[in-house]
Amino acid sequence: MTDPVTAPEADRRFATTLARGLSVLRAFRPSDDGLGNAEIAERTGLPKSTVSRLTFTLQALGYLTHARRHDRYRPGPALLALGNVAASSISFVELAGVIMQRLADETRTLALLLVRDENKMLIAKTWRPRGVASLWLEVGHRLPFNGSSSGHAFLGAHSDDGFARTVAAAQGDRGLTPERANTVRKSAYGQLVGQGFVIAPPDEYFAANIHAVATPFHSRDLGEPVIFTCGAMPADLSVERMQTDVGPKLHAAVQELERMMGQGSAIAMRN
Repeated sequence: MTDPVTAPEADRRFATTLARGLSVLRAFRPSDDGLGNAEIAERTGLPKSTVSRLTFTLQALGYLTHARRHDRYRPGPALLALGNVAASSISFVELAGVIMQRLADETRTLALLLVRDENKMLIAKTWRPRGVASLWLEVGHRLPFNGSSSGHAFLGAHSDDGFARTVAAAQGDRGLTPERANTVRKSAYGQLVGQGFVIAPPDEYFAANIHAVATPFHSRDLGEPVIFTCGAMPADLSVERMQTDVGPKLHAAVQELERMMGQGSAIAMRN
């Protein structure tokens, strides 16, 4: 079993105010028509008085704006600029777009790129199949580690240290315990070695109306794997189809990206 890891908050170098400010920014979702301080406080778990100070500061710096409705905040221009800089500096994202859109169209599934965001997996990009109704999942949506193919693939592909940190942050979320995390990791790693993709057991899945298959990718630009996933309604994406069709195609697409980037697989990097 992996040794327990001390929470970052316990380290004297941890800047609590900065962490709280970032949690305010992470509270926003693409579907929001702005958020008031009370809604932000509810989503972050921070006191409303703290949120009021943080939103005032973030607005003064341009990371939030409330130009249209003065009682509701929205992401501001400085945050947009920061996001564009980040996207441009991570070299694989643009290359992946062509490959994943082709995969989405070919498999008629929603293709996703997910990254770890504290105790969840965060959807960072989506590619919808052209001319096909697909799952309603959007950028900013968060999935649990326990009970999602994306979360299982992440746990299976991560290094020992990274796995321990992830479990420490996510422990308790949807019943995740260190013992459960180790079981998930062992199963996911076996799937990755044996077939190149991970399918969470349907009876463990966090949402009954979603089936998904996932494969990790480890960019040299990042310190931990990201996850590419294909998902659809169970009627359109059976376990058999994931196993024999979509999973192998997803694995091949990620291998194509690895070749274009001139690097090895996430599993090879873990070892």
